[in-house]
Amino acid sequence: MPNESKLALPKSGIPGLVENWRSDLLSGFLVFLIALPLCLGIAMASGFPPMSGIISAIIGGLIVSRISGSFMTINGPAAGLIVVIVDAVQSLGQGDAMAGYRFTLAAIVVASVLQILLGVFKAGKLSAFFPSSVVHGMLAAIGIIIMAKQIHTLLGVKPEAKTLLGTIAEIPHSIMEMNPEVSLIGLCGLVLLIIWSLIKQPTLKMIPAPLLVVMLGLALGQYFDLDHIHQYLFLPDAKILPHHQFTIGPTFLVAVPEHFMAGFYFPDFSKIATSEFWVSVVTIWLVGSLESLLSATAVDKLDPYKRNSNLNRDLAAVGAGNLVAGMVGGLPMIAEIVRSSANVNNGAKTSWANFFHGALLLIFVALFPKLIHEIPLSSLAALLVFTGFRLASPSEFAKTLSVGLDNFAVFVVTIIGVIATDLLVGVAIGIVVELLIHISRGLKPSNVFSLAYHVKQTDSQTYHIAVSGAAVFSNFISLKSLLADFPEQKTVFFDLTEADLIDHTVMEFIHHFAEEYNHAGGKCEIVGLDDHHSYSDHHLAVRRKLS
Repeated sequence: MPNESKLALPKSGIPGLVENWRSDLLSGFLVFLIALPLCLGIAMASGFPPMSGIISAIIGGLIVSRISGSFMTINGPAAGLIVVIVDAVQSLGQGDAMAGYRFTLAAIVVASVLQILLGVFKAGKLSAFFPSSVVHGMLAAIGIIIMAKQIHTLLGVKPEAKTLLGTIAEIPHSIMEMNPEVSLIGLCGLVLLIIWSLIKQPTLKMIPAPLLVVMLGLALGQYFDLDHIHQYLFLPDAKILPHHQFTIGPTFLVAVPEHFMAGFYFPDFSKIATSEFWVSVVTIWLVGSLESLLSATAVDKLDPYKRNSNLNRDLAAVGAGNLVAGMVGGLPMIAEIVRSSANVNNGAKTSWANFFHGALLLIFVALFPKLIHEIPLSSLAALLVFTGFRLASPSEFAKTLSVGLDNFAVFVVTIIGVIATDLLVGVAIGIVVELLIHISRGLKPSNVFSLAYHVKQTDSQTYHIAVSGAAVFSNFISLKSLLADFPEQKTVFFDLTEADLIDHTVMEFIHHFAEEYNHAGGKCEIVGLDDHHSYSDHHLAVRRKLS
């Protein structure tokens, strides 16, 4: 295994394309196979036409890849934005799905401008203001909502409930009334995804699970003749269940226009003066920006070449892509973690892999729209249910609890807040609860947004960063900015002796900084925690200085 720090960095731009086109094209092709079904499923779950997800991924590949500040990320629609977009469609459309779609496109355009400005003015660091427990709680809540809504589609039943809680409560009814043939397609896809997640054989893992789910769905769809409307009798044991007649047909298949150009729509700005429009704008802007920054940072950690993305440039590039997508009918995009992880694992070298994935999507939908129409909706629902489960899996709850009971409490409160109200309000509730916990532990109101630290250079190679008072999620943005441009390959001591309180978000950040700094050839050591009480056995738990 070569030393990762000694790997020769791939060239960028056209020289990088000439040097690495084989590996990037192969990875782009494999990512394209994953992206196609996910883009369709995410679009329909968001209340958008299926083609809008493809449009977004094409723009993310062909345009954003050429101007972004990242190396390995794949840009496209993501499951984490489903809840935001479907809420916008429903609130702006007020029952008219097409009107809601076009109003939401306008909200995406405006949110994109704000996203570009966020990157241009180097405000990407503001993502640090969201505590880790709240971010994980938000993602888990999104996962629960996706599962709750997509289970009905997987079972071939349309819920009557208009609210989220009503949709959740209606799941048992949908299970009792499920369409057997449609359910079989979805459940087989779900079982296949679970089995594939357990397989460790590298060669088999190269085959994308979403592609297998779609192929299985296509085969079963042909077997059950979903192309034609017809009825069939389900004949269970009469002593347990009565006989039931079900209808099946093209309504259970993906509906796409015959010609690619017919899939473009344009935004309607007529609601720009309304409060609900701006609520949608702010939600799309904040959640999209936060998710994109978090994903890009996570992908950097997977990069075998240990390159660091220019997050501000990347955010501006994603905003530009969203601006174009919103103007022609596409979903908003982010730096998507699942496809980006696959891109790394497939051996991609540069951002040209993202370009190739977008180009292949364009070629496929332009030439084979009828094949897309044959994909059963329940197969796509299976992909989304599995994605939702991964966001809200028991392991996520266990991992959060291991950090500390306080961290877990904020995590759960955020989930409940998002499900009971909406995404923005739920996140705000989580942030307030986190601050109240810190205040109960001694955080002074004057320190909520102010962090005291001092940097001392003892010689040309050694730096001491001494933090005093409280270091919490809401006040360490200035420290994060300092470390973003810190001299490389020096000796750095993080002295937390005088820090009264260090929360999980800051502990996590400092530890990750130390790991990356040491990996890059420097030396970073955290000192001064001997006199602090830890609220759990976890090394990233909240610490409070003993009085």
